[in-house]
Amino acid sequence: MHEHVEQFLAYMAGERRMSDNTTAAYRTDIEQLCTFLQERSLAGWHAVTHDDMLAFMLFLHERRYAASTVARRTAAVKSFFGYLAAQQLIASDPSSQIDSPKVDRYPPKAISQHQMDELLELPLRSSSPEGMRDKAMLELLYATGMRVSELVALCAADVSLNAGTVRCMGKAGRERVLPLTPTAATAIEEYLDAARTQIARSADEESDALFLNHRGKRLTRQGFWLILKGYADQVGLHELTPHTLRHSFAAHMLDGGAELREVQERLGHASLSTTQIYTHMPEQPAARERPANGRGNGAYADVLVEAEGEAD
Repeated sequence: MHEHVEQFLAYMAGERRMSDNTTAAYRTDIEQLCTFLQERSLAGWHAVTHDDMLAFMLFLHERRYAASTVARRTAAVKSFFGYLAAQQLIASDPSSQIDSPKVDRYPPKAISQHQMDELLELPLRSSSPEGMRDKAMLELLYATGMRVSELVALCAADVSLNAGTVRCMGKAGRERVLPLTPTAATAIEEYLDAARTQIARSADEESDALFLNHRGKRLTRQGFWLILKGYADQVGLHELTPHTLRHSFAAHMLDGGAELREVQERLGHASLSTTQIYTHMPEQPAARERPANGRGNGAYADVLVEAEGEAD
């Protein structure tokens, strides 16, 4: 059974250009189904019935998984069985009549401009190489709105300080070249000049990653999450997540007068409807301040004007 799972994942990653993170999530989801079916003593995928799938769905609900988790696992399983049917490895799709649970979409949460400024200033309290790295990471995330998975995948060569841009690879292999705010560009330059080399000394072999962990290797998403949580707790933002920075970028950019289509391009959304959810976010009064720090919503408006002028 596991052989077909690997074939499916290879197909999704290669032919469908599914991201590494989604591939890993699908692997976890389908392997859970494998374990469940093996405990029911099924001989193979061809033996799975609609009743088996109903039993699996009941199993997920009894485990009290969130609706979003059940929806994703259902999507993974349905995609897998669709693949098996297309490859004629099964006679019929036992998941075809299984409905995904409805997932309520709430407007994403953002923090105010004042809260963001407090968070971004915290790494400056440390003059260590790690503090300079953290400053560069947080400023870069907020300046571009990129995903954390995109951030940790960056290589040093992806940053062009002369052009004031960073190149990142998004979902489905879509590349974006994003402008940097002056504050982010300065933080990255200082990190590259004075900190990255010191951190890299801990590595057994040289890494081309932009952001390194304390062992001199590429920082992981989990590693970034721990770093962010430490800073967030210091300013009382205990529910802050890495994606909150992305949401705040979008909210503050729209609040500063940016067009929705521009925000879509910055975020790397394939559909404008995905970006439109940010227009329904709760208003953040403090976000309407126009700080002169080179990073706030006013700074984004300035970057837009400069970029348009250069294009002309």
